[in-house]
Amino acid sequence: MARTVLDRSDAVRALAGVFRKRGFEGSSLSVIQQETGLGRGSLYHFFPDGKIDMARAVLDQVGEWFEERVFAPLRTAENTAKAVEAMSQEVADYFMSHESVCLFAAITLGQGKETFAEAVRSYFTDWIDALAEALRRGGLANQEAADRALDAVATIQGGLILARAYGDYATFLRIVDRTQQHLLAPVP
Repeated sequence: MARTVLDRSDAVRALAGVFRKRGFEGSSLSVIQQETGLGRGSLYHFFPDGKIDMARAVLDQVGEWFEERVFAPLRTAENTAKAVEAMSQEVADYFMSHESVCLFAAITLGQGKETFAEAVRSYFTDWIDALAEALRRGGLANQEAADRALDAVATIQGGLILARAYGDYATFLRIVDRTQQHLLAPVP
């Protein structure tokens, strides 16, 4: 029996788990109904344009979380070290509580790559730019700040893959910690 959902945000949270686990392509409407417990009527009530609308809503929710908890604090922090430490903690907590999966990466496997390319590009660009901005405020030259920011985001994303492959969250935490140390290291 389909469960009753009171608002769209509840449905989006339920959908996020399916898309994290199966990506966009592997999340058929029947799989979505089965794994969320939501009936077809509820899904189309909240998401009239179907699965693409569902995935966009999930990406929007995750993007808003990152904007509020990671990107905006990096852009406005006066203390770079504290901002990088807070980013590292938020990112570690977020990905550890969401099965070490970056939803933006998972949703772009297969046909979702082209459909959501702009949202994914925007997410990563916002993260790299906000981090680079914080590093520049901390005294790094423009190119060094941009390089470290790009390397950090790439390393964190790779760390997610390794942690899942090893089935070992401690691997991810060590990678985040080393990334933080690299971001805050003096210029050689």
